[in-house]
Amino acid sequence: MKILDAEIACEVIRPRLSETHKGDYGRVLVVGGSEPYGGAAILAASASVYSGAGLTFVACAAENHAALTARLPEAIYVDAKTASFEENLTRADVVLIGPGLGLGSGGLLEKVLRGLSAEQTVILDGDAITLWAKKATKTQARLIFTPHQMELERLSGLAIGSQTDAALQAFVEKVGAIIVAKGPETRIARPGWEMEKVIQGVPAQATGGMGDTLAGMIAGFVAQFHSDQAVSAAVWLHAEIAGKLAESQYVVLPTAIISQIPFEMHNVIK
Repeated sequence: MKILDAEIACEVIRPRLSETHKGDYGRVLVVGGSEPYGGAAILAASASVYSGAGLTFVACAAENHAALTARLPEAIYVDAKTASFEENLTRADVVLIGPGLGLGSGGLLEKVLRGLSAEQTVILDGDAITLWAKKATKTQARLIFTPHQMELERLSGLAIGSQTDAALQAFVEKVGAIIVAKGPETRIARPGWEMEKVIQGVPAQATGGMGDTLAGMIAGFVAQFHSDQAVSAAVWLHAEIAGKLAESQYVVLPTAIISQIPFEMHNVIK
């Protein structure tokens, strides 16, 4: 077991070249934000944008289009029922599906998973994990799951008290995916790798939208940093920012974490 520290961020985050443009930093497509849960998709997209993804697209319910544009004008709305969605799906470097998705979206999840190539990465969060656990649709894309303990139980069949390091690693080897097992000490497991742990988690993070924000950060990091450790760096930095904010705040809001991402990334490369 490897305990992650600031070194992981230094390995992954690099200064930007002087001659560069948005196309150099990856395309992220966030799929979620059903009518009652637009905030989840907005948080995930915000985390992607603030993490430095070159372009972030959001396929959410039409009812949440105005809120998305008002809250995050940097993001681009996509209607999942149009050809534009198909185009953005195939062009995305990373697809994040799940934040505010809703359990009635199994067909959309299947469509996404079947439409991706081996050169792409798909991150399953929230309801997408529960839906995949019911029907494990195959995909050619690199697969990342970001479950909390109950979602991990649904995904793997491992009861909360049985989610040991060995059992988690065995499941990862079986499904061939990266799993970010969220908890007081978040574990990152991937096939053939030593398991990693982030120990900075604080109780102040226990609030709605925290997981959506983490998933968005992972998407942004994976899209722009061509490193196998991009997932680990995003998870560590998310917890590091939360820990710093918790020194003076009783509750750490996801939006507060998001606002600090660019500053903390800048501090890494100073």
